[in-house]
Amino acid sequence: MDHHHISAERLTVARLQEILDLRMPIALSDDAKRRIVRCREYLDRKIKESEQPIYGITTGFGSLCNISVGADELSQLQRNLVMSHACGTGEKVPSQIVRLILLLKIQSLSYGYSGVQLQTVERLVEFYNRDILPVVYQQGSLGASGDLAPLAHLSLPLLGLGEVEYEGRRRPASEVLEELGWEPLELQSKEGLALLNGTQFMSAYGVWSIIQARRLSDWADRIGALSLDAFDGRAEPFCDEVHVIRAHRGQLATARAVRRLLEGSELIRRPKKHVQDPYSFRCMPQVHGATKDTIDYVESVLETEINSPTDNPTVFPEEDMVVSAGNFHGQPIALAMDFLAIALAELGNISERRTYKLISGSRGLPNFLVANPGLNSGFMIPQYTAASIVSQTKCLCMPASVDSIPSSQGQEDHVSMGSNAATKLYRVVLNTERVLAIELFNAAQALEFRRPAHTSPELERMVADFRKKVPFIDNDTVMYPHIESSVQFLREKR
Repeated sequence: MDHHHISAERLTVARLQEILDLRMPIALSDDAKRRIVRCREYLDRKIKESEQPIYGITTGFGSLCNISVGADELSQLQRNLVMSHACGTGEKVPSQIVRLILLLKIQSLSYGYSGVQLQTVERLVEFYNRDILPVVYQQGSLGASGDLAPLAHLSLPLLGLGEVEYEGRRRPASEVLEELGWEPLELQSKEGLALLNGTQFMSAYGVWSIIQARRLSDWADRIGALSLDAFDGRAEPFCDEVHVIRAHRGQLATARAVRRLLEGSELIRRPKKHVQDPYSFRCMPQVHGATKDTIDYVESVLETEINSPTDNPTVFPEEDMVVSAGNFHGQPIALAMDFLAIALAELGNISERRTYKLISGSRGLPNFLVANPGLNSGFMIPQYTAASIVSQTKCLCMPASVDSIPSSQGQEDHVSMGSNAATKLYRVVLNTERVLAIELFNAAQALEFRRPAHTSPELERMVADFRKKVPFIDNDTVMYPHIESSVQFLREKR
């Protein structure tokens, strides 16, 4: 099987998606190995020769930076760092995101500015390739000295501490290491810091969210086009001329996508009694388009981040410098992730409004999309569910990045809260997916009341595939399994 070689080549979100989807094993390139070894050898020499204390390497951490640590205690200092910082709590980080954290940590350490031993990075590669996933918790990071608590949990198993998920079971890391015949690592100077400082927890959530955001943006156009046709909507607001003169890229792309999706539809070509449509239909290019432009922007910020070493201090062998600075600070991606949460929330916000219009008993559609309303409530309550989710999402769009609480006796006096931006973005992604699934459930139902007329061949195929999972609702039935099947449909169908 092809390996992905960790190297200085730029890593894109699209490439990460491919590595994850194909479950590709990874390997360090020869160049990455050389850079790691050169940096470690330089750091060892520097510590021997230096009369001055070097932050976090021969001193304590945070506000304890003025306390020197003896040469014989440098390894214990790093082990203590990992143990004392493993203060995560709350829900477990999902497996797919733990894989990404591991991969991004390996990438960041491979540039040769971090001072780790080669065997430390190679052990992380083994963890990744064998799918030995450290148990990491969602709460505990301020996103400033990097993601200290979550990355401590990621690092504990290297020392034979903490827990891992391996072959479907959650187990003590010490047991798994013993089974594989691996000795726990003995961390050298600086290594604990290199592992714990960095933005990989935030970045992994950000990358996962971008991958999902592209999928949901595509679905929003498809489902919105189906709703437009089922609602007997007009095609004119999607003509090129309107969008060329405003010139936002996402707006034009959305209008063209909707036109392409509706090619060959009988419904869209029918003469219309109404002069215009509500905004939730008419302004899809403007609203969906602004989200597309936001996704592009946030992706560019995240790609810069994941192609950078973000630990501290930074070691520059060529320049003979060890600099304690602030590349672990999550502000650049904290702002971007808050922005992405808002952009995705808007896809859900406008979707729920289209759902509401479909059940409103207008334009020849029956009340609540059932043939016999009164006896049947039909699609009355899925809209309540969508409304509830959209409202919760609005609360989750309060930006995390505008908050800061000082820590470490005031030494770390401005923090990014990017980790909170990341974990709530994750929830916004799932909420938006559910709202779009509910719209699809409604739009497919509404389409049946337009028969024998047809929508476009492409949308008819989509609805036929959907019908293999979710039936037309004739009389009231238990609805929640159908909503769940609709969500699964959005995940499985490319």
